[in-house]
This record gives sequence, C-alpha cells and structure tokens, in this order.
Amino acid sequence: MSATITAHPREAQAKKARIAAFLGTTVEWYDFFIYSTAAALAFGPVFFPEASTGTALLLSFATFWAGFLARPIGGIVFGHFGDKIGRKNTLVATLLIMGVATFCIGILPGADTIGVMAPVLLVFFRALQGFAVGGEWGGAVLLASEAGTKSTAVRGGMWVQQGSPAGNILATAAFALAALLPSDQFIAWGWRVPFLFSAVLVIIGLVIRVRLEESPEFVETKAQKREVKVPMAELMKHHWKAVIAGIFASALGIGMAYFISAFMLAYATTQLGIERSVMLNVLLINAIAQFIWQPVAARIAEKIGTTRFMTITLAASAMFVLPMFWLVNTANIFAIGAALILATVFGSGYYAVLAGFLAQAFPTEVRYTGVSFAYQASSTLLGGTTPLLAQAFLNSSGWPGVAGFQVFIIAITIGGVVALASVTGFSAARERTQRLEDAG
Repeated sequence: MSATITAHPREAQAKKARIAAFLGTTVEWYDFFIYSTAAALAFGPVFFPEASTGTALLLSFATFWAGFLARPIGGIVFGHFGDKIGRKNTLVATLLIMGVATFCIGILPGADTIGVMAPVLLVFFRALQGFAVGGEWGGAVLLASEAGTKSTAVRGGMWVQQGSPAGNILATAAFALAALLPSDQFIAWGWRVPFLFSAVLVIIGLVIRVRLEESPEFVETKAQKREVKVPMAELMKHHWKAVIAGIFASALGIGMAYFISAFMLAYATTQLGIERSVMLNVLLINAIAQFIWQPVAARIAEKIGTTRFMTITLAASAMFVLPMFWLVNTANIFAIGAALILATVFGSGYYAVLAGFLAQAFPTEVRYTGVSFAYQASSTLLGGTTPLLAQAFLNSSGWPGVAGFQVFIIAITIGGVVALASVTGFSAARERTQRLEDAG
C-alpha cells in the first residue's frame, strides 16, 4: 500500500513536469524558429539591402549563427545556477530573456532607417536569444527526465524534444499567414508580426513555469549535500570524455531542423522558384509529421535499446541524403514534401531520444551543466553552422557539395552516439535492468 501511495505523487509530478517542460520549450523554440524563417525570407532585403541575393542570404545566416555562438555561454552560466540553486527558477529566467530579445527583434528598424546599427543590433538580440536557449534546453530536459523513474528518463526527455516540432509548427504557421501578404508589405512589416506575437506565448509560459515544482532528484541532491562548488570545473575534471562524446552525438540533432527550416526553405524559394507560401505549408506539414512520429520513436527505442535505435535511424538518414536532393531538385512540390518528411522521420527518430540519452551521461550534481554545455557547444561548432555552411557549399559547388556536407555531419553524429554509450556504459541491458528495478 505504501508503495502505491508514494508512487502516485511521483507519477503525477512527472506528468506535470513533462507538460510544463514541453509547453515552455515550445515557446522557446517558436522564438528560435521564427528567426531562422525570417533569415531565409526577409532579413536580406531589410538588414542587407545593398548585397546581392546570395550574399544577403549568407549574411542573414551569419547573424543566425550568432545565436549559436552565445549558446555555450548560456549553457555554462545557467547550468551553474541550475546545478546550484535549482532547475525551476533558472528556467523562468531563460524564458523571460528569450521573450524580451524576440520582441526587440520585432520592433528593430531596418538598415534603411538606422544604417549599420540595424544589423549590429540584430546580432546582439540574436546572441541574447542564444544565451537564453543555451540554458533553456538542458534545464527543461532535466525537469522532464528527473521527475519520473530512471527507466522513463528517455521517454521523459522526449517531451522536451516535442517542443522543437511544436515550436516549428507555430512558427511556420505564423509565417505562412504573414506570407499571404504582398511581397512589399511582407518585407515592410509582415515578418515582424510573428516576433511580436511571441510576447503572448512568453506570458503563458511564465505562468506555467512559476507554478512548477522543483526536480525531485535535485531536491534529494541538496538534502544529501552532494552539490559541488563549481559544477563546470567538476565536469571537465571527471566527465570530460562524456562531454566530448556528447558534443559529437548532438551534431545532427541541432543541425537537422535548421537545415530543413532555414537552408531548404531558402534553396527551394530562391533556386527552384517555389512560392514562399507554398513552401511554408510544406514545412508546416513536415513539422506536424515530426510531432506525431517522435513519441512513437521513443517507444521503439525503449523496446530495442536507445543506442541501437539511434544508430539505425542515423544510418538511414545518411543513405537518404542523395535521394532527398534528387526529389527536391525535381521542383515538384509533392516530391519535395515527400523528401523532407522522409528525411525528418529518419533524423527525428534519433532526435526524439537524444535528450534522455544525454541526461543519462552525467551525475545529478553536474547534470545541468554537462547536458547544457555538451549540447550547446555542439550547436556552436557543428549544428548551428549548418545553414551558413550549406549556403556556402551551394554558392561554391552546388547541391552535391551540400549533400556531402550533410553526410559528414551525420557520420560524426553516429561516432558521437557510439562513443557516448561506450564511455557511460549506457546499453540496452542497463535499460532493461532499470525497468525491472522500477517495476519491483
């Protein structure tokens, strides 16, 4: 009887934490995705009006990368406070900072009005976005994965990953509506509306997070006085192998979404002549497919083993790169839609369980710092450069160069997944043991 009584509050708290992590992360990713969409469709003429189309896209994607440069800093700063004072209050701060930065981009005058200060301020606010999301993702992962039992940690982390397609759905839908405007009005003011609407979502997210309970595992760590003085120093001294492996294991998880939502959007509209509104609708359907598929993928991973599942889906992603480009280059909208959905299904299967996989790699007292730094360092070094480097390869060597670059990113991701599983001893057998322990 006592086991039932104690288990029920833990299960209820886990459900509440996962819903809160999902909703808050959805808002954060909405803010992040509207930037990538605007970079592909509007920032060139607004902030770099004197540049050619290709150069303006490169410059827009360069400002996009500024957010990724700031993400490891946010991961270290918020990871430190998250490991020292708790996950909940840290996540309230990250959401508030993200909301302010996004709103400021929405009201930022263009280069025709304030000259060179326009792109300078754009980079500043983008870096502020990156700083916030650098602390957001890791904290949300821990709230969702630490609230339940050990055997459900990967599934709990999946709910954080659901925030990515959900935020993408909202962002794409917002821009699909804005894209119905005539081109001159879209460039003049239409692209700003999704940024301003973010303020409403941020208020909703803050209300949810303020009411949230602290992670049970963190509370236990504090009660046992197991916290460390400087989590980052402890992490690099005793867990540096897991950090390095985690950086490579996260590469495609970060780069995949922006490869499709930013680079492929720009490629289809500028190189293939696809209508902006039509392509946005394709991306909306693609994000919905990802949202539906990821919970199924997490369940399959539990059955066959997380590492094995990630390796299989990543290998499928690599083999599909060339067929994807062949289908996209037909300029047939149905072929493009099928190509992007299949690419997303393969990639998001791995992405669905990445959060819980990383969370298993670090002990509770340095987990926020470890998860955040590994993931956000990967975003700066590997994933966040994807739209910029893909556009550079396209300008220099055409789509085959882009395809080769994408296969390279997938290959190093597979290497990182295998290495992290080896370093941490995370295996299908260990997952089965955890399930038996939790059940018994």
